[in-house]
Amino acid sequence: MPRPGSARLPRRSNVILQRDKTKIGSNLTDIHLAGSRPTRLAPKENFTGTVWQDPIITPQAPARLVANRVAFEPGARTAWHTHPLGQTLYVISGVGRIQTKGQPIREIKGGDVVFIPPGEKHWHGGAPTTGMVHIAMQESQDGNHATWMEHVTDAEYAAPVG
Repeated sequence: MPRPGSARLPRRSNVILQRDKTKIGSNLTDIHLAGSRPTRLAPKENFTGTVWQDPIITPQAPARLVANRVAFEPGARTAWHTHPLGQTLYVISGVGRIQTKGQPIREIKGGDVVFIPPGEKHWHGGAPTTGMVHIAMQESQDGNHATWMEHVTDAEYAAPVG
């Protein structure tokens, strides 16, 4: 019997740990070690300003979930876009902005969770003087997780927060 506050370790395990894979029974669990997938600069076709992306989940069929850690420098933002099955943003830190087409700009901060419904045209990014980091999660439909459109103009971005 273990002492109070101590953990009892199993005597034997069916888990075989390798450098980057874990075998549990007949399933193979893939572990991406920290630093094994490089941070990438977000493409200028879809973003304005400096935006860094770290892949979290890149789906292998039949999985559909895509997730990235995205860091926006002040004033950086996505282009207008939609997601076929919606998108969830979890803001980790900083202050950012999000806007749905035809609606006022909203301010978002660390700890906020934002759900964008399927097909809703929107953009998101850092505030004018403050960067923002979020986790972006969306499912793919027929291999597509986003439809990218025109860039957000400086005038659209500079509109007052509503």
